[in-house]
Amino acid sequence: MPAGELNARYDKFVVDLLGVIAYGELSAFERLSSDARYSPTLHDRALLGKLAVAEFGHFELVCARLAGMGMDAELAMAPFQREIDAFHDRTRPADWYESLMKAYVVDTISEDFYASVSRFLDADTQSVIAEVRTGETESTVLAARLHQMLADDPKLSSRLALWGRRLVGEALTQAQRVGRRQRFLVGLMPGGAEQAAGEVEKIMASLTRNHSKRMSQLGLTA
Repeated sequence: MPAGELNARYDKFVVDLLGVIAYGELSAFERLSSDARYSPTLHDRALLGKLAVAEFGHFELVCARLAGMGMDAELAMAPFQREIDAFHDRTRPADWYESLMKAYVVDTISEDFYASVSRFLDADTQSVIAEVRTGETESTVLAARLHQMLADDPKLSSRLALWGRRLVGEALTQAQRVGRRQRFLVGLMPGGAEQAAGEVEKIMASLTRNHSKRMSQLGLTA
């Protein structure tokens, strides 16, 4: 494959990746800001508000990287807007408990996804994604709050376990749908589409395993 064609495919992959991350972070900001209204205490409202601010900061970081590449962030996000909005419409929480679980599941799966794809990227893009992934502390805060919630009301366990399974199923289906449409990783693999499909399958399996471990740590059945 000519070097120019390979570079063009790589650039498209990076722009698509940053576009989906940027819109995901913007959506997370909006979701957390809105869900904060249902918080049972002011402390919880402040918690979600702080997480929302962090997500917006991540959004700005990714947009800055796109601008540095000479790309318009809005154009990069546009192909993913309908899919991500549809995901959030399908997984609208019924209450505060489901809202917190959704924030945790989506945040941690996103973290795992970013980690999985970072190894294919150039140093500058890796650096930006590493900054976006500094949300590990946020995930820890969410996990601690979920632990406390489940300890205070054990009856929540079955409902949140079911909700967690639905969330991860929707998230992985969404990722696969976008991946197929955008020909995810094709052009970066020497083996082309076949190798890329195999790599995507490995990533999805890893995301599922890690989610199951986290649910077990919460005392929930994945």
